[in-house]
Amino acid sequence: MTWQHKFNEALGKYAGVQFSRVRKAAPESPARPPADPADRLLSEPVFILSPVRSGSTLLRSMLDAHSLIHAPHEPHVRRLAVEFGTSLAERSMTALGHNRCDLEHLLWDRVLHRELVRSGKRHIVDKTPANAFAYQRIATCWPDARFIFLLRHPASIAASWHEADPGKRDREQAAADALRYMKAVQRARKRLTGLTVRYEDLTAAPERETRSICEFLSLPWEQAMLAYGRPGVLKKGLGDWQDKIRSGSVQPGRDLPAPEEVPETLRAMCRSWGYS
Repeated sequence: MTWQHKFNEALGKYAGVQFSRVRKAAPESPARPPADPADRLLSEPVFILSPVRSGSTLLRSMLDAHSLIHAPHEPHVRRLAVEFGTSLAERSMTALGHNRCDLEHLLWDRVLHRELVRSGKRHIVDKTPANAFAYQRIATCWPDARFIFLLRHPASIAASWHEADPGKRDREQAAADALRYMKAVQRARKRLTGLTVRYEDLTAAPERETRSICEFLSLPWEQAMLAYGRPGVLKKGLGDWQDKIRSGSVQPGRDLPAPEEVPETLRAMCRSWGYS
């Protein structure tokens, strides 16, 4: 044991404190597509990119009622991270051709594939709203991924986001926070190919909209999608847990706000999304 270690041990014993080496933050590794198609267990995973409170739990419940589609609660796989415990482990993975992002992509793919296999179905749908902030990583991880962009009137989103937890965010804060998601979805829509669905259309004409989605996914339409039953998970933080979604069938959406009811901060997005 070196004198430095002995000194540090004594310091801890008698003074109750010790010195520790501060690790340097690991440099960002580049996100890159799979080196080989066989690196991915999932084939053509589907991602619903939407703001919070835009009806994604309703849509995922309708899709999950399809005999071939598994749409679980929000898995948040993009928050699963890989850390190298030692520099030796990092050098070893580098020698094998893997950087940190490569390993995270393998983890994400494995978790979703396991969920799909357990369901016994063929196609998986991930509807985590925060995925909108990571659309580039998702498209890089799964080059064959398919995307559904779910839109809703921006003012209705903000109002619903406030009502979901009034004590946490007032109306102004809810509008500002929801706008971050809207802008992220808008960036994704400009850079990715996919199908755009509007919540107002989904609730007003559910058969027409679900038929369009099934056509986009190259799947047959099923009547069961219109009466989806009680969602498998109803828990705050994993999607919508409110009364409408508990009903098990599509309920009418709220009336669209009058122009003068739209917050100034959301008017540009309303125009961009065709709600003005």
